[in-house]
Amino acid sequence: MQMVRSQAENMVGLSDIEAARELLRGVAVRTPLVSCKLPQGRAIFIKPENLQPVGSFKLRGAYNKISSLTPEEKARGVVAHSSGNHAQGVAYAAHALGVRAVIVMPGNAPEVAASDTGVRRGDCSGGSGQRRPHPQG
Repeated sequence: MQMVRSQAENMVGLSDIEAARELLRGVAVRTPLVSCKLPQGRAIFIKPENLQPVGSFKLRGAYNKISSLTPEEKARGVVAHSSGNHAQGVAYAAHALGVRAVIVMPGNAPEVAASDTGVRRGDCSGGSGQRRPHPQG
């Protein structure tokens, strides 16, 4: 029987954030906070997560989650459905952690996303043009 966790038990706390920061040291890039001046003395701040190895912040969550899996769960592997950044984050993290990943992309995903993720085009349903899941890792 699965236990139901309360909302408070599911809340991310400061200790969770600090643990993730330590876990990601050397994996994710510590991106700068860049100030961009606007007219009338205003400014916005940009955090260029495109500097990450996979081009987005999605690596952080994927690596943190896959790292938290039990040895039995890691042995079973992970599955992700995404047409871009999440797929790339999961594929990268799984490969880095030695975990098998199956990435499923919709047929209309941009070719560059499939290529960057390592998903091969394939005919998996009689010429539909959909992509075939490709194991990573």
